[in-house]
Amino acid sequence: MKSLCLAVAFAAIAAPALAHEFGFAGVLSKSNKDEMPEITLSVGKPLAEGPITLNSGTLYEVEITSDGSGELGLEGPGFFRAIWVNEVVVNGLEIRPFGLESVEFDEAGTMEIEFLAIKPGQYHLKIPGSTGESQRVEITIR
Repeated sequence: MKSLCLAVAFAAIAAPALAHEFGFAGVLSKSNKDEMPEITLSVGKPLAEGPITLNSGTLYEVEITSDGSGELGLEGPGFFRAIWVNEVVVNGLEIRPFGLESVEFDEAGTMEIEFLAIKPGQYHLKIPGSTGESQRVEITIR
């Protein structure tokens, strides 16, 4: 009876480590990571090619690059509320924000945003104040 109790106790302790397929880092593990297509900020040029589809529960990294042709930003409060931002990296500095609504480039540069897609739906990112279709990218989280 004592050995049965010990076996049950050991199984209960070991179960959480084996309970999911992602490994010890959970949803932040490398096996759950994917790249989102790059977004480019440039006056008069499209942000990205075509609509983007993401999977809920997957960790993504996106590079946002500005060519410095203008002071350009990127907004998408609906999209930023549908994701959990793990980190924003600018010039090798890691920022771990509570959340985002927009980003802005005053000069040429690149930032990387690592995030977990959470809430399924239709979203967009766009250059603030723009009305052109190429200045907007549609994003679906499924």
